[in-house]
Amino acid sequence: MAVGKTTVDEVDEILKPRTDKREYRRIVLKNLIEVLLISDPETDKCAASMNVSVGSFSDPDGLDGLAHFLEHMLFYASEKYPEEDGFMKYVSEHGGSTNAFTSTEDTNYHFHINSDSFDETLERFAQFFIKPLMSADATMREIKAVDSEHQKNLLSDSRRMRQLQKHLSREDHPYHKFSTGSLDTLHVRPEAKGIDIRSELLKFYDEYYSANIMHLVVYGKENLDKTQGLVEELFQEIRNTNKDIPRFPGQPCTPDHLQVLVKAVPIMEGHKLSVSWPITPSIHHYEEAPCMYLGDLIGHEGEGSLFHALKIKGWATSLYASEGGSTMEYSFFNVSINLTDAGHEHVEDILGLLFRHIKHLQQSGVSQWIFDELSAICEAKFHYQGKIDPISYAVDISSNMTMYPTKHWLVGSSLPWRFNPTTVQKLLDELSPNNVRIFWKSKKFEGETDKVEPWYNTAYSLEKITEFTIQGWVQSSPDVNLLLPIPNVFIPTDFSLKEAQDKDKEDIFPVLLRKTPFSRLWYKPDTKFFKPKAYIKMDFNCPLAVSSPNAENLSNIFVWLLVDYLNEYAYYAQTAGLYYGLSLSDNGFELYLVGFNHKLRILLEAVIQKIAKFQAKPDRFSVIKETVTKTYQNYKFRQPYHQAMSYCSMVLQDNSWPWTEHLDALSYLEAEDLANFVPMLLSRTFVECYIAGNVDKSEAESMVKHIEDVLFNDPKPICRPLFPSQIMTNRVAELGTGNKYFYHQQGSNPSDENSALVHYIQVHQDDFPMNIKLQIFKLIAKQATFHQLRTIEQLGYIASLSQRIDSGVYGLQFIIQSSVKGPGHIDSRVESLLKDLESKLYNMSDEEFKSHVTTLIDMKLEKHKNLSEESWFYWGEIQNGTLKFNRKEAEVAALRELKKEELVDFFDEYIKVDAPKKKSMSICVYGNQHLKEMASDKDKISSTSIEIEDIIGFRNSLPLYGSLKGCSQLKL
Repeated sequence: MAVGKTTVDEVDEILKPRTDKREYRRIVLKNLIEVLLISDPETDKCAASMNVSVGSFSDPDGLDGLAHFLEHMLFYASEKYPEEDGFMKYVSEHGGSTNAFTSTEDTNYHFHINSDSFDETLERFAQFFIKPLMSADATMREIKAVDSEHQKNLLSDSRRMRQLQKHLSREDHPYHKFSTGSLDTLHVRPEAKGIDIRSELLKFYDEYYSANIMHLVVYGKENLDKTQGLVEELFQEIRNTNKDIPRFPGQPCTPDHLQVLVKAVPIMEGHKLSVSWPITPSIHHYEEAPCMYLGDLIGHEGEGSLFHALKIKGWATSLYASEGGSTMEYSFFNVSINLTDAGHEHVEDILGLLFRHIKHLQQSGVSQWIFDELSAICEAKFHYQGKIDPISYAVDISSNMTMYPTKHWLVGSSLPWRFNPTTVQKLLDELSPNNVRIFWKSKKFEGETDKVEPWYNTAYSLEKITEFTIQGWVQSSPDVNLLLPIPNVFIPTDFSLKEAQDKDKEDIFPVLLRKTPFSRLWYKPDTKFFKPKAYIKMDFNCPLAVSSPNAENLSNIFVWLLVDYLNEYAYYAQTAGLYYGLSLSDNGFELYLVGFNHKLRILLEAVIQKIAKFQAKPDRFSVIKETVTKTYQNYKFRQPYHQAMSYCSMVLQDNSWPWTEHLDALSYLEAEDLANFVPMLLSRTFVECYIAGNVDKSEAESMVKHIEDVLFNDPKPICRPLFPSQIMTNRVAELGTGNKYFYHQQGSNPSDENSALVHYIQVHQDDFPMNIKLQIFKLIAKQATFHQLRTIEQLGYIASLSQRIDSGVYGLQFIIQSSVKGPGHIDSRVESLLKDLESKLYNMSDEEFKSHVTTLIDMKLEKHKNLSEESWFYWGEIQNGTLKFNRKEAEVAALRELKKEELVDFFDEYIKVDAPKKKSMSICVYGNQHLKEMASDKDKISSTSIEIEDIIGFRNSLPLYGSLKGCSQLKL
């Protein structure tokens, strides 16, 4: 261990946002761990993140995934705290969460927790790096956990393509490796060679885990001096062996891996083109931001852009350009284009246009004004950013600490300020035809490939292309006038704060500011965050929108087309930090706008005008219909646990339909159908509005009045108010008391070996005393579920217990996905777990109970960190019709009165295996490994249980809970 005192740096060395009141201090412990301390007296959650500068690139040859396996094992237990999963249990029971990830050159461990439990948690966390246990007993179990994670990812197209790109690189470069690990790489192959994997694990830890290549961020509530004393006490015992950070010089791609066109077969429907160039990593010029500059120009979506040209041709639905897959030694610049069927047939034209655009940028030079705009936008975003979760903040910074000087730990590469045309020009020169890798994926290549990537079994073919070939594509490509962007009118310049009437009252609730037959306006000024930003939500309640699969399809295409028509204009707003979105809602469609308030009304009025003047353009209709069709076709490739959750929703939620019906109805739709539908859709409408943030009352009222004037008050109005009988409400099916229901279904993807179970227990409709009992039970049982079903029984990587709320109806759901056991067996293990939880609850001491209550109270009293988070909460109350804006305070009051006996009675009555008021349902989805078990599982169902044969028929036979939204409509 290095000898010496802690080194302290002055706080003003670190550049931070102008609006950031937190304090920062860099220290270096005597064992040379570099630490950033953050003091935030306002925080309710504290967090820490330890970044170790070693990752999967350091995996020994023949032991792929060892670094990832170590990440799993390190968090398992320590010598001082040997209980398996003890850290996760402690964190979970004190209102926090924990996670870790392994990248190519780093491994990051992190957690957050209620502030009053931070000191002990930090001490437990430190012990993983001082004396981790990594017991022999746990070794095989965690290998299986790693393998289960890999099995879950086998059918992920993004992972398959990433591994294919790695496969087509130098075999002697670590980029080529398979980094996740599996049972094969961590057990079968090593065992066959006589290699003891645990010995290799310990050797890897001893070789690489040294204090001097660790970077720690500690985000606390206390002052910096106190936090520094705690960190010095807890972390200085981590050993320092003075290791150098592993470096891997050299490029992963040789000339053999460049100038290639790779055709690959994906799992999902759709065509995608990924064009990639090895480049000089922009981290070496991060203040000049060459990749950001170029990514903005190539990825621009305004008129005259490459994407706009491809869209007009009907060839592409999206285009992204950015740096990716980078280290300090190498990097790639990537352009990804999602293609239509027509685009798939014109790939050579598309590539020709891309290279022509790059050549145009090379010849036109680097523009100072474009860089200045980019810099101004980035500066505004940085200095007026809202707080995020402490855990995310800590992870971001600890990752930055390995790459940036101290001054720029917070900002990283996000604040370009030095204009250097030479750096951008050098990058442009690297995007040459003789330096390119083209990956083209489509299911149309099935049967046309001759090679297979070994880890994910992705079928592909490879052909070499020449510079001459690419020049031919450029010359034969369509004559399209590609232009640079115009100046961005949405860049904010007014960051002043409005004078809120209640600015001294931090916790005021939304008020009903305005109500007419056409709309209702809820208003909430910013009295807490003091940022020049606003948040708007508008729900257009249209009874026709979701009245049938056909109507829902047409409503969906209408919303997609609105976004499509607005894209060239609204793209400028989004790049300037003003975001918007349109989507289907439960009873119509929903508009949101969030970001800088300065130009927000301009964008809002543009969106409303597009709604008012909507036309169904046949060419764009065809493209969107194709996109929506592929979305539904890809439903069958969803993870089995997603399928099970979807079936559960279909049983519970009235007016919902199978995706197969949507897909069937789509095939018959034409642009004329949409043109006839939209006027009927909008003919009866009610707009529920929520406006919050840096907006005064008169502005909020004026915005809604404008919407009414455009849509309702025209001499020939587009919209008329709803009839009282047309007010739409969300109804939820009520399962029979004392009944246990089963639904068994084959997984929709015959290639997927994974099976899944959703074990759902329906409990009650929104009620404060019942809510907190359910939440206390979930808090107690959550970690026990993970520990038993994943850690001990190794049923699968996904094993969780969560609260489920459907339109105000509360319940619990156990979700497990497994490649080793079928749903019938898993369901029996959930029942067994409930019996174990019964004992745990009955034997719980008064002190344990009080601790859980205190934890939940702390979690509920956690303050919103930013305007969006606050708005999501209040909008949820408005949308559900509950309007319980004081929910947190009321539930805390109920918690303070709760007795342990009441919790036990609640469990006995609603949750335990033979509870008299229990209402439960098991959704069983069978992968191909366990399909043969489905018939026997059905036969095993007891006579007291009910098999669901037809979901819609079954749902229609059930009574429905009363709508909370209906009640709120009547009250106001």
